[in-house]
Amino acid sequence: MTRRHGYALLSAIVALIVMLSAALYVGVAADDGSTDKRETLAQGPGPRNPAAPASTGTWVGAWSTSPAAAEPGTETEGMAGRSVRNVVHTAVGGTSARITLSNLYGQSPLTITHASIAVAASEDTAAAAGDSMRRLTFGGSTTVVVPAGGQVMSDAVRIAIAHGSDVLVTTYSPTPSGPVTYHPHARQISYVADGDLTEDVTGTAYTEQTPYWRYLTALDVLSNEAEGTVVALGDSLTDGITSTEGANRRWTDVLAQRLRTAIESGRDLPRYSVVNEGISGNQVLANGPGRPADNQSGIGRFPRDVLGRTNVKVVVVDLGVNDILRNPDLADPDRILDGLRTLVRQAHARGIKVVGATLMPFQGHRGYTGAREDVRQRINAEIRAGKVYDAVVDFDEALRDPYNPRRLRSDYDSGDHLHPSDRGYARMAEMFDLEDLKGSAPAEL
Repeated sequence: MTRRHGYALLSAIVALIVMLSAALYVGVAADDGSTDKRETLAQGPGPRNPAAPASTGTWVGAWSTSPAAAEPGTETEGMAGRSVRNVVHTAVGGTSARITLSNLYGQSPLTITHASIAVAASEDTAAAAGDSMRRLTFGGSTTVVVPAGGQVMSDAVRIAIAHGSDVLVTTYSPTPSGPVTYHPHARQISYVADGDLTEDVTGTAYTEQTPYWRYLTALDVLSNEAEGTVVALGDSLTDGITSTEGANRRWTDVLAQRLRTAIESGRDLPRYSVVNEGISGNQVLANGPGRPADNQSGIGRFPRDVLGRTNVKVVVVDLGVNDILRNPDLADPDRILDGLRTLVRQAHARGIKVVGATLMPFQGHRGYTGAREDVRQRINAEIRAGKVYDAVVDFDEALRDPYNPRRLRSDYDSGDHLHPSDRGYARMAEMFDLEDLKGSAPAEL
């Protein structure tokens, strides 16, 4: 080989190394540190799918929910031939977005041939704002097959989303794929239309309203407003089952706004979004029926619903009441506490701080007994003594009747003596010491 040819070969090798290094840099810049999620940027065809930026900002959760069960009545057809337009409310804004779709309860593959995301034109509507409609891709393709029991994340797409926005995420599946994976107590109206109207902007054909979220389990944004995510893991008290529908008055919504307002006022607090992983009826220890289990236990779903979310810094745990109320025998407080400590250990192994809630009173509810009240008190005593969590938010103290601490204060009670009113949910959020969100998990609890 001549010297000139040798120099040419060396130059080509150097150029190739530079190109590979640049590609690796772009991939790392878009990474949020999660090892179980794909970080592909949208490069698909079509004018409605602009390429997302490679960096500028941090990926955080803007909204999420837990896949809770298989939707009754969808066992055969699923949502074949219909467009499902989920409406979700964002805790934080961003310049790009990506979604996660779940087929956890499907018994066959779910084929999505068309998906989109847009900002809603206003509250309580299926119409999209202006030119916000974007086509979503998955690995560069508009079609994705979600295996039975699995989930997929979309490519990122550039879209301006403001905090506190309602966002429309629409999917279309042409083939049967039931049963549908859903979250039944959304406290938010979503929409369904016949045919493939995924990118319909007007929303006029979306005449069917639904109180469910289907398939969609997460919306992440590339944000300059936030640097991490707080996940709230709980039961119906976190799910917000008695809060006003469409008003975003769950305690998690109020906490997100409290944190934002405090930061805007100049307080030195972490810039975190807050996402909700509550499932009505959820327990620390016991699963619901079915395979896979409906309403999977807190221990069972923790890796998916907390550790699997994007850029999680803090988890707030509010579980235990259903272990007391739904146990046909008298619940063992030590077993419940051991279960809660298991959650804490899992979080600490990933460097996540844990704030835990005391269990609120429920005298007057049909499940109340004196013996169950004793179990609740024993669990709360351990929590308050600092023997379970890194920090404590005392929901019990905040909402109990000062004249009868075994029951909710009347103006905080929705009427069923278990779930709060809107005012009660707001009071729960007000009980947080925002300083407790600072810091990371201790080396040893």
